[in-house]
Amino acid sequence: MSSIIESQADWRGIELARANDWIHHWSADELAEIDAALRTALARGRTLPTLTKEDFPLPKVGQVMAWALDALENRRGICHLRGIDVARYSKDELRLIYWGMGKHLGTAVSQSKDGDLLGDVRDFGVDINSPAGRGYKSNQRLTYHTDSCDVVGLMVLRTAREGGMSMIASSTAIHNEMARTRPDLLEILTQPFYWSWQGQEPAGDLPYYQQPLFTRHNGRVSFRYVRTHLRSAQRFEAVPRLTAAQEEALDHLDDLARSPAFHLEFMFQPGDIQLLNNHECLHSRTAFQDFAEEDRKRHLLRMWLSVPNSRELSPALATIFQDPHAGAVRGGFPSRTGRYLYETRHTLVD
Repeated sequence: MSSIIESQADWRGIELARANDWIHHWSADELAEIDAALRTALARGRTLPTLTKEDFPLPKVGQVMAWALDALENRRGICHLRGIDVARYSKDELRLIYWGMGKHLGTAVSQSKDGDLLGDVRDFGVDINSPAGRGYKSNQRLTYHTDSCDVVGLMVLRTAREGGMSMIASSTAIHNEMARTRPDLLEILTQPFYWSWQGQEPAGDLPYYQQPLFTRHNGRVSFRYVRTHLRSAQRFEAVPRLTAAQEEALDHLDDLARSPAFHLEFMFQPGDIQLLNNHECLHSRTAFQDFAEEDRKRHLLRMWLSVPNSRELSPALATIFQDPHAGAVRGGFPSRTGRYLYETRHTLVD
């Protein structure tokens, strides 16, 4: 696993800050097309459960979505779409816009046992260090992590009064740095760790499972990491204690991600849509303080997406991703019935 991965996804924060090939600013024509697609969906009486890709036609914007999918899987692993005027629309209209755009990217998968396919990223007062803590329901600082899907998408409705800085880093760059300078620690991260399900386990399963952080399969390296879930697993008596070597490897990984040389930090703007390939990127967020007024509080919409051009994954990731085959509908968490909820099957972007 110690060999260097040659990939455009091996980027550093300073490099990304100077580049613009991962950012798309919507043109006036594209914004008009998005608005027209919303009007079409509303005229047909469509809601989130009934909306189809055909109900949200995006002939030109669909080409941007195809570019985004390629950028996510074959280039930097990140893209940013900017320029929707959120003040022009109601919250329900913004949900429909984001959901309709998601139809042109892939398949939404459930983000929790609640079956939330379109999640609300808000401060619900949840402690991320609790046994069932989830970062998207808290205002606390988040450690660098990935989400349990191929692609995570965030649409910004409102930002906080203070804080909430977004931070991203390339796991491929971190892998390559460790391969060059600490291959001993990298090797540890390719071995299984114990993870907590954080209360999201399938019915009848143990509340923990094993999975490595870095996996190599078909010449590609994929990454999955949530340190709070690794720490949470330590509360189970049957789970072995993390060794000093494992803790050192995790600390080194975190130190690299936090290093100004590796990560990029920026403040979201209302209307931004950020898309990240979880196999290639980590993300984080600083703590934030909200406005007192309910209608001014920080609010993002989140989708976990399974995308049609995804890579084949190592069988070692099957616990979370279920089906490791390329292009499979996969990822997410099971519902309270024990079934995985998938909004629809893949339809490729035109």
